[in-house]
Amino acid sequence: MQAMNRSHPHNPMVAPAGAGGGLAAATGADAPALASLIERLWAGDVRALARAISLVENGAEAATELLSACYGAVGEAAAETALRIGFTGSPGAGKSTLVDQVARFERAAGRTVGVVAVDPTSPYTGGAILGDRIRMNAHFGDAGLYIRSMATRGFLGGLARTTADVCAVMEASGKQSILIETVGVGQDEVEIVRLADITVVMLVPGMGDDVQSLKAGIMEIADIFVVNKSDREGADRVEREIRAMQSLSGAHGAWVPPVVRTVASTGEGVDSLMGEIARYRAYLEESGELVRKRAAAWKVRLVEMLRQEMLQRLKAHGLGEAELNAHAEAVAERRENPYELARRLAASALADGQGTRIVPLEMRIDHLGIAVKSIAQARAFYEALGLSVDAEEVVAQERVRVAMLALGESRIELLEPLEEDSPVGRFLAKRGEGLHHVALHVKDVRSAFEQLRAAKVRLVREEIGVGAGGHAYFFVHPSSAGGVLLEICGE
Repeated sequence: MQAMNRSHPHNPMVAPAGAGGGLAAATGADAPALASLIERLWAGDVRALARAISLVENGAEAATELLSACYGAVGEAAAETALRIGFTGSPGAGKSTLVDQVARFERAAGRTVGVVAVDPTSPYTGGAILGDRIRMNAHFGDAGLYIRSMATRGFLGGLARTTADVCAVMEASGKQSILIETVGVGQDEVEIVRLADITVVMLVPGMGDDVQSLKAGIMEIADIFVVNKSDREGADRVEREIRAMQSLSGAHGAWVPPVVRTVASTGEGVDSLMGEIARYRAYLEESGELVRKRAAAWKVRLVEMLRQEMLQRLKAHGLGEAELNAHAEAVAERRENPYELARRLAASALADGQGTRIVPLEMRIDHLGIAVKSIAQARAFYEALGLSVDAEEVVAQERVRVAMLALGESRIELLEPLEEDSPVGRFLAKRGEGLHHVALHVKDVRSAFEQLRAAKVRLVREEIGVGAGGHAYFFVHPSSAGGVLLEICGE
């Protein structure tokens, strides 16, 4: 397999195209440390590579800047990126052993190698069960080979959620071949086909019904079949069944996936496998299929990246765990429509404070709040007008007694402070009796709260309270409402 032509020599003094903006965006005390880490990563420093991968796996704040710089480091041309070879198959097929042999082959040819071994998540620690590192410890001390075990952390498809990003970091560090080993849990691990340039599907004789292992998506994702442990009885039958079922697969165009026999434990057949890998790579490049495969993979990844960005923006706009739980309960109790909620939250995430996407709110004047020293004295005037008190109660959060008087579709709310240091008490001390606030009724208080907060409107409190009659409410600060204290209330 011919060595790849990498235009970027990973000289720490050479800043790759596109990396400058990302570094400039890093602010604060972490910026110099991040710049130093990226320089050492470009230089191929193993410690920097390990640190960078950890940042990406853990979703650190600097991960996006780091990945942006990594993408600039590997360049845009397909010929400058590392060749990614994926290995998948059932447990016990010998994937780790074969990956070890392929890594040896690549290192003997002078190519640097990165290995990403995706392991099942430990039910106790949540980390990866590092079986692959144990099996491949013979490479310890080889600076040209880096092995990383990753936990699936509940992500389906045989890979971890950050596998693609880890591969990008390895490319930036100068790795020319990246070998990706999936969990090996059966027919569901087809995500590898979106990440790998070449997908190797491994089967072994004596694993039960061989036809079952060839069903579903296995025939479609395989670029090369490997019958490992081919020194065992039944290898001929497995190969015959593969060839018999290849007529079911039409996803490879003119390429017919070859069947290679190996005995990974001894290295037998590995040279034949590497020959087929080189042949398929040549086919991909000559036919233009390599660019098309990578473009299709990026389309899927961009959608996932946009989904994650939207989620982060929603969290920034207040959709934390507590708010999400509240929405879930409201939907379960049929107090919220999940389809309208999702659309509304997406609009909130796209709001930028300047070009805010507004969702029209159904509003009406609910009441006028009037501060009085004594409700008993004040109500006499309104009763003389023919108005009657509908309800009188205490709102503990505001330390105030309120009396509601119906006025057509609206109401008048008399506010008597329970304490001098309460909001209404301070208002009376400063301004005397009079109009305290105007209240608008909306159909969905939480939606109005999120929309105004997304628009950077100043609120009196960053929370929704429960007021008279059990209604939800929050206050908009006068500085954002033309000098008027505005209450938003409703369900």
